[in-house]
Amino acid sequence: MNKKCYYEILGVQKTASNDEIKKSYRKLALKYHPDKNPDDKNAEEKFKEASEAYGVLSDGDKRKKYDQFGHSGMQGGFDYQEFSDLGDIFSSFGDVFSDLFGNRRTRKTHKTGLTPQRGHDLVQNIQITLKESYLGCKKDLLIYHYSKCETCHGQGTKPGTKPEKCTQCKGSGKMYFSQGFFSFAQSCSTCSGEGFKITYPCQDCNGQSRIQKRDKFTISIPAGIENSSELRVRDKGDSGIYGGSNGDLYLRVSVLENNKFWRQGNDLLSTLNLTYPQLVLGCKVEIENIDKQKINIKIPKGCPVGKKILIIGKGFETTRSYGKGNLVIITECNIPKKLDTETKESLLNYAKKLGNQTGGISGFFKKFLG
Repeated sequence: MNKKCYYEILGVQKTASNDEIKKSYRKLALKYHPDKNPDDKNAEEKFKEASEAYGVLSDGDKRKKYDQFGHSGMQGGFDYQEFSDLGDIFSSFGDVFSDLFGNRRTRKTHKTGLTPQRGHDLVQNIQITLKESYLGCKKDLLIYHYSKCETCHGQGTKPGTKPEKCTQCKGSGKMYFSQGFFSFAQSCSTCSGEGFKITYPCQDCNGQSRIQKRDKFTISIPAGIENSSELRVRDKGDSGIYGGSNGDLYLRVSVLENNKFWRQGNDLLSTLNLTYPQLVLGCKVEIENIDKQKINIKIPKGCPVGKKILIIGKGFETTRSYGKGNLVIITECNIPKKLDTETKESLLNYAKKLGNQTGGISGFFKKFLG
């Protein structure tokens, strides 16, 4: 009876690489594996057939002989192994089946104690003023979190005792099972996978190694911090379990609005009311920055409303690089609502004169004309 071509059995070309051959065999082995097809003789034969083909084509020397002489080259004086027994297949291709079905000889590890676990991170909102954002500040925080139990020093056991090794899993935390050619492990139900049990728990924390409490501390808010920024305070989250590391505290910063100043990028902006003569003739004025610092600025002659006057380096600190933004003063005109008779007449005379020069009366003076 003519044997089927090994390449056809695995469904690959004669030019197939070793990886392609192995990939195809893995697929067929998984499909026809005896544990997946119990009491199915046809599947068992296909499994043996695929394994026989893989045994030849995965071996460089055997593959050369097979390519040259075909099936006849695999008999007689050649070292050809007939896979008549499933045990031979699994022992010969253990690397393939360990990938597919798990390693039956999984090394069992034994723990030395309860598994330390990192504490949870916490999030808290905090509000600061625009001035505090400009200068930086310190804030007192009060948080409610898990803290290490001082009685048992975070071990969860009664002072003078230790966790005891689980007698069910012998300290590994896992129970191992085998079924046919499959092997698997699952967490020990007796110790919940810990490998150890607390027989004598601490009375203060009830064996949890930590307790809830309020904690007060001071943090520093850096100058230049922006609205909606997030600050990370290390180790101020929940305490770890059984000696694990603490979580972190994340602060979400909200910067309150200011009725005189506002922020744009790293610049600090404000408006400055000037009289019409000050805008026309120019002047020097003293302003007060958000930090109460006095600054003298010069208003140029013929200054228009809405002009931006920059005071270099008086803006916000840049938190992601070096340097500072600028203080930006935006000019506005202070228009009085009430005038005495003499002032009103002077303005009207000026408006008439200005109207003759320009061919019309500007909107600034229309309100004063009867």
